[in-house]
Amino acid sequence: MKTYALDKARADGWLEQLGDGSQGFTQLCEVVGERFVAFSVIAGIRITALTVDPRNPDQSVVEFEIGELPGSQRLSLSDFRERLAQAMLSEDENETGAPKGADAESLQSYIGFRYVLLAPLYDIGLECLKVDGDLATIEVAIGGQKTDLPLDDFRDLVRDRVREDVQQQRAPSPFSIDLNLVPRARAAAKAEDSDGVVELLGSWPGPLSLLLRTAEGQGLAPEVRATLAEALGMLGSAFVDLGRTEWAQEVLRLGIQWGQDQLEVSADLFRRLGGAYVAEERHGEAIGLFRRALALGAPRSEVLPALARSFLARDRHIAAILCAEDALAAGASQDAVRDVRTKAKEVLGTPWERFRTRVPA
Repeated sequence: MKTYALDKARADGWLEQLGDGSQGFTQLCEVVGERFVAFSVIAGIRITALTVDPRNPDQSVVEFEIGELPGSQRLSLSDFRERLAQAMLSEDENETGAPKGADAESLQSYIGFRYVLLAPLYDIGLECLKVDGDLATIEVAIGGQKTDLPLDDFRDLVRDRVREDVQQQRAPSPFSIDLNLVPRARAAAKAEDSDGVVELLGSWPGPLSLLLRTAEGQGLAPEVRATLAEALGMLGSAFVDLGRTEWAQEVLRLGIQWGQDQLEVSADLFRRLGGAYVAEERHGEAIGLFRRALALGAPRSEVLPALARSFLARDRHIAAILCAEDALAAGASQDAVRDVRTKAKEVLGTPWERFRTRVPA
């Protein structure tokens, strides 16, 4: 029996090194999925463009090139993932006998370059290779435990992990939304854990967009529709916090559609959507949304300070200061409107002071 150490043959951290320092690579992984990006690299597929559909991410369009083949191809994200999975699951002609050498490349070729690259994606550590005639076993570390596997079993294990990834990424049925996640999302939102909210609810917009167009979706009980709208509101605000404002706006508009018959929920969604526009410094549009929220009964102490700040940003100083005063009368704190009042007074100057002397607030 010959034993070959694999410390120089394994490829731990290769994907992280590939994307190190690249914001575009990180964003690509967020949309496509980190492991699926890895699959594309392994398969020699170069992603050249990605058009994201925020309401139904699985229908985002991926444009890509394959190796040295001329021209580019386009697939939906879900179909693109399936294509990548097929490439990862295809059978190879495996070497028999002993490796041709003890160098890293020879050992990688014997194990299979694909499997050497896939193993670290699933936290499978390659320790050593043992060859006894035509029988090859590989010692791997999984979850801190070392075990010997026949080489074919190791490859099957890796392929099973790939299959699990594909199954998890397949779009859920519109009818499989788990409302039990909403209380957990509320707790995450209360704790300002935006990543937690996205983890719990991030897969909902696509199915809910489809469900909204069905008779079953239209026939849902009002309290269920309100809960779905609330969930989309929390998700939209989480996207704002994470700087993904375009996605946030799409999600919040979808939430408004779900909550259109629920005044309280709709008011909250318009308030959140206004905040999403503020995050992009689009205060003119935010003003209309905040006013809509107020008309639907949103808490004045919460909305008026935001409306006052947007008026100020648009140089509508009289509207800003009057709105700030209304906010104080509605119970908002001094801190919530102090900057607005100070800056508006500086611009309006003495005429405003004279006006307030004659016409008290």
